[in-house]
Amino acid sequence: MSNSYLTTPLIRGIAVWFLIMFAETLHGILRRLFVEPLIGDLRARQLGVLVGSLIILLITYFTVRWLRATRTVHFFAIGAMWIVLTVCFEAGLGRATGASWNRILADYDLTAGGLMLFGLLIMFLSPYLMARVRKI
Repeated sequence: MSNSYLTTPLIRGIAVWFLIMFAETLHGILRRLFVEPLIGDLRARQLGVLVGSLIILLITYFTVRWLRATRTVHFFAIGAMWIVLTVCFEAGLGRATGASWNRILADYDLTAGGLMLFGLLIMFLSPYLMARVRKI
């Protein structure tokens, strides 16, 4: 038996992840330019998690059928893959732009007001949730 029953959804999941990262990067640029000067860095990042989660859900809603996932485990595997890719992307981008590890990790620290863990939870669940919404 071939592994293509899982390989195809994962490869397509990577393509959707690139779309999500493109949208999130554009969102981050706009947030820094227009929202952060009005409400400050921390509040802008917190609002960014909410808006970013909505972006993820929206993109996933429109692409979940294209993923060709057929089992619940596929949706959770895609979500888990998105989390790993996103954390690596965020850390790499943060370091490339000169952010310290403390600054990068602050986004994941609930006690410091970081809400990225909630965003990652939405990212993990979004393939499954949008498959349920779309009745796949």
